Parts: sequence; C-alpha cells; structure tokens
Amino acid sequence: MSVFPPWNEPENLRCLFVRNMVLDAHIGVFEHEQGVTQRIRVNVMFGVPDSASLAVGADDLARTVSYERVVLLVRELVAQGHVALVETLAERIAAGVLAEKRVRITRVSIEKLDIFDDAESVGVEIERRNPA
Repeated sequence: MSVFPPWNEPENLRCLFVRNMVLDAHIGVFEHEQGVTQRIRVNVMFGVPDSASLAVGADDLARTVSYERVVLLVRELVAQGHVALVETLAERIAAGVLAEKRVRITRVSIEKLDIFDDAESVGVEIERRNPA
C-alpha cells in the first residue's frame, strides 16, 4: 500500500519518487534525543510536467528530474546536524525539491523508527507546490 494518495492536477504529471530511504539522523526535542542518532525513513514523491504530445516512450531526459539529486539533497540535509522536529526536516526537503522549477508538486514523509514498541513508526507527511 502506498503512503501517498494520488493528487489531482490540471496538467499531466510524471510522478517520480525516492522510496524508503533509511538514515541515521540527529533529530528530536527531548533530552534523551540529544547527541544520539535515530533511524528515520524518508519518502519523497515529486511531479514534473509530462507532455502528452511527446511520443509514447520517448527517451528524453527533459521529461524527468534526477533521482540522484533528490537522494543527495536528503543526505545533505540530514548530515547538516541536529533538527528538533521531523516537520522542519520535511519542509527543508520539500523546499530543496521545489528549487528545481520543473517540479510542480512534492510530497515528503518522514518517519521516526524505533520510537514505540507497538508502532512501526511515527512521523509527518507534507505536500507542497510550486506556484504555476
């Protein structure tokens, strides 16, 4: 089951994603979360225009955005140091993805793993858009 429901956009979008990145992050507001790392899972989806006028299966790099750029962005933001809230990290990732002007919309989810014995994870999911 996908974490992300489909979005409704007036233009055709190609949905790209980086799924289930697990990283060690310095994150949290509580005293016991300071100076230690916690496992987080990051998912990023992003939509870029996909022209129906192009031939089906056209092998054109202009139709996409580099997955590597997004992976490196997430790694860099996590490595920058302690962040109190998963919400803050999600906003930073979304802003970085939307810096690529071809990206119209992004969804970012961040989950803290290993927090509660009876829950797989806790976290946040946000959706942000570039102005048309």
